[in-house]
Amino acid sequence: MEDAVQGKATPLRAVSRDAEACQEIPQEPMFDLIELFFFAYRDFVGDADRLLLRYNFGRAHHRVLHFVDRRPGLAVAELLDLLKITKQSLSRVLKDLLDQNYLEQRLGLSDRRQRLLYPTDKGRALALDLAQLQSRRFARALESLPAGTREQTTAFLAAIRDSAPGETP
Repeated sequence: MEDAVQGKATPLRAVSRDAEACQEIPQEPMFDLIELFFFAYRDFVGDADRLLLRYNFGRAHHRVLHFVDRRPGLAVAELLDLLKITKQSLSRVLKDLLDQNYLEQRLGLSDRRQRLLYPTDKGRALALDLAQLQSRRFARALESLPAGTREQTTAFLAAIRDSAPGETP
């Protein structure tokens, strides 16, 4: 934590001489970034966690509600793939959201075996409350930083994550 608090940078070395593929890897672990990322994530999800407690929901409920709200008509199979989880781990969470009328499930029009998920008005309202809560944290962080930081942060986070084939990073 000391590195993160003091803002010490970890020395880097280039692993490729090729200008196009010049990637740098740390000679030592980037403890400063690892710790800052851990604490930022903890606090970012903590805001939503406190709101979700009122509903007896957890982070899994939040993720499902978020993606169904952002992609109405999302097939259960696509949700499983998107979240990289199993049917078993989705089952209880989905049941809670369906039983409490935050989501509704419809059969596919062309394939009746397909289960499509849609947010209800109640589900959209909760998803929006959660998104606004987390957006306020982003806005507070970005307001004191230079112009273009949001775009740079977006590029940085996209570069960290693994993209599925055909998925936009």
